Amino acid sequence: MNFENILVEQANEIATITINRPKKLNALNKATIEELHQAFDTLNKEVNTKVILLTGSGEKAFVAGADISEFAHFSEAEGGKLAAKGQELLFDFVENLSTPVIALINGFALGGGLELAMACHFRIASDNAKMGLPETSLGVIPGYGGTQRLPQLVGKGRALELIMTAGMISADEAKASGLVNHVVTLEELLPLGQKLASKILRNSSVAIGKAIKAVNSGYKDGENGYASEINAFGECFGTEDFKEGTTAFLEKRKPDFPNK
Repeated sequence: MNFENILVEQANEIATITINRPKKLNALNKATIEELHQAFDTLNKEVNTKVILLTGSGEKAFVAGADISEFAHFSEAEGGKLAAKGQELLFDFVENLSTPVIALINGFALGGGLELAMACHFRIASDNAKMGLPETSLGVIPGYGGTQRLPQLVGKGRALELIMTAGMISADEAKASGLVNHVVTLEELLPLGQKLASKILRNSSVAIGKAIKAVNSGYKDGENGYASEINAFGECFGTEDFKEGTTAFLEKRKPDFPNK
């Protein structure tokens, strides 16, 4: 896959997507969002991709925000369409991907950058990372799911404080609040991401995809997370992975999942 704004690498069933706009601190513009959608969609369909790592190029930023110059002149209607299209094309798309996506936050993750990280299934950060949603300082609110995902991760009060103050928090503060799972040095960030991805690879990708769907359903209006879990649990019994996993357990050996 060849793109203008992102890089995609593949090794040992782990794909790494790097947002590559270092001169713009990897800010999200329309073209980058579309390229990310294409990359995620393609990788999710490839049988040899079991985990996706997402990071930014350089040592300063994961994604420093959205490209404000693209929408500073927008009308109300255009602003609404921008948020709706972005959520559908990238942020909701990533959250509901059946392939696990881990965000490797290497530096600033602000505005749309933090919203993108929060759309990933979980996050690890370098110790130089800074995170925040500064949109209210521009006279707008987070529009790519930030007002919904941040409270889910850190709680309503903490989320409202971050949104209303438009402030930034450190990687350690993010870990303490549950926003990120791990904090390591910048040099250790990619190796830890690969280590966690390797642990995921040992397990059934079919079961993992169903687990992602079941967990997400508990946060969606009109859906019963428990009912979704029951349905997904039952569906697992009809998979080849279930047969291999239970057989391997009874035979006291490691499973060799066909991922079917």
